[in-house]
Amino acid sequence: MSLVGKQPTVALVHDWLNQLGGAENVLEALAAVFPQAPVYTSMYAPAQMPEAYRKTDIRTSFMQRLPGVTTHHQPYLALYPLAFATTDLSGYDLVLSNKSGFCHGVRTQAKSGATKGAVHVCYCLTPTRYLWLFDQYRKREQLNGALSALLQPVLALLRRWDWAAAQRVDHFIAISTTVQQRIHDIYGRTSVVIHPPVDTCFFTPQPETLPGDYFLIVSRLIPYKRIDLAVEALRHLPDQRLLIVGEGRDLAALQAQAPPNVTFLGRQPRPRVRELLQGCKAFLFPGLEDFGIAPVEALACGRPVIAVGGGCALDTVTPGVTGLLFAEQSVTCLLDALRQFTREWFDPAACRAQAERFSTENFHGKLREYL
Repeated sequence: MSLVGKQPTVALVHDWLNQLGGAENVLEALAAVFPQAPVYTSMYAPAQMPEAYRKTDIRTSFMQRLPGVTTHHQPYLALYPLAFATTDLSGYDLVLSNKSGFCHGVRTQAKSGATKGAVHVCYCLTPTRYLWLFDQYRKREQLNGALSALLQPVLALLRRWDWAAAQRVDHFIAISTTVQQRIHDIYGRTSVVIHPPVDTCFFTPQPETLPGDYFLIVSRLIPYKRIDLAVEALRHLPDQRLLIVGEGRDLAALQAQAPPNVTFLGRQPRPRVRELLQGCKAFLFPGLEDFGIAPVEALACGRPVIAVGGGCALDTVTPGVTGLLFAEQSVTCLLDALRQFTREWFDPAACRAQAERFSTENFHGKLREYL
């Protein structure tokens, strides 16, 4: 299908809208390309989303009427496939799903065959993590053994549904080379990589700002982010400082663990985050992510990144040019990287140039060209 000539009718699909994160950043970028497109989702909590969402045509499934679903959506796990399988979008020309859960399961082919149906392009944040990477997910969310065992029959059924739904997608786009490989290994499908957008117009270097005397983390404080590694590493570097921006369920435990040279700043407004990024000597990224936007925001501010050598960091950090990669998620490896780090090695202009590859403008251009 071509975007040249007749303007196609487009529908956007998103798993759920009751929290703000990287997936929602991507949705906003997709909506900027197709501002007239309605957004189909399982459920929506307006009070938990930015005001701008209330101006968007958001259409929910039957799940919207379930008690407590917008605040506690995990217990309804088994219903998401049904919610999307009963969402008929065959009347559109193009369906663009923004998937980390089950939203790629929407119906895009008409039952009657009277119409051709829609072309379905899935922008895949990851194959559904708690189905295909359950051991990783269990550790990440700290699920106990009894609950894990009880979930296995349900997960087996959902895996079959999820794989079948993936076969009905016409084209896949992956957010990183890591996810591209996962799509191939799990679904047996090929994909192209178009990295998620980063707001490089907002996150910019401040020429007159010299690097400060602190390392910086901006993150949700939850187990799989592995902030504990950085906190413990700083215990062995009493002459260094670490500032941590963010909130989450690990906050109290991390504060109890932290030495005096680690400071928790809590949630900060966006302009203050930019200021902290512009002033840090390096950004620390000890978690394994499919794509991490915060490290690229640091690069956009001209600051290098010290990251574990896996996941998205393989796409975004060039060792010795825009940062350092350490071999594995351990205090020892992170310590070695911190001791090796010398900020004079890294050119802010090179960091900025790397970040510009992931700009919103580049994302829009690559997406339009692909479609």
